[in-house]
Amino acid sequence: MNEASAINTRISALISGETDAVAIMATLACELQHHFPYFHWTGFYRVVEVGLLKIGPYQGGHGCLTIPFERGICGRCVREKKTIVIPDVELEADHIACSSSTRSEIVVPVFDSTGDLRAVLDVDSDFPAAFNETHVLFLEEVCEIFRDPAIIW
Repeated sequence: MNEASAINTRISALISGETDAVAIMATLACELQHHFPYFHWTGFYRVVEVGLLKIGPYQGGHGCLTIPFERGICGRCVREKKTIVIPDVELEADHIACSSSTRSEIVVPVFDSTGDLRAVLDVDSDFPAAFNETHVLFLEEVCEIFRDPAIIW
């Protein structure tokens, strides 16, 4: 992922001065989806009430509209408050299949400036084992944007 610095520069330029979390999510989803050809669904699920994620800005086919914290890889990410990498979703009993073509997934928690978990970044690939530790570090760094106290949720 040598291209990480190039996309970080582009993202920084695109969101410079933006404080609306949803606008930033939309921009990030678009940039990530179009930059990495093996990202087949890229988007955010927002914490909208206790125990419930609701779809936010995304790129790709239709996603699940709501995900309870008790279900799926996104729910596990919220419960554990850490990034989850799934090399083969078919081996995960708790995987929610929004698309039958998805083979691997990475889900990154999104925290606000006070440390509250506000969303998750979910990226699916149609290729098995598409994500590695480099992706974890890169996507966690991207999500650090939301820790800025100027961000309006």
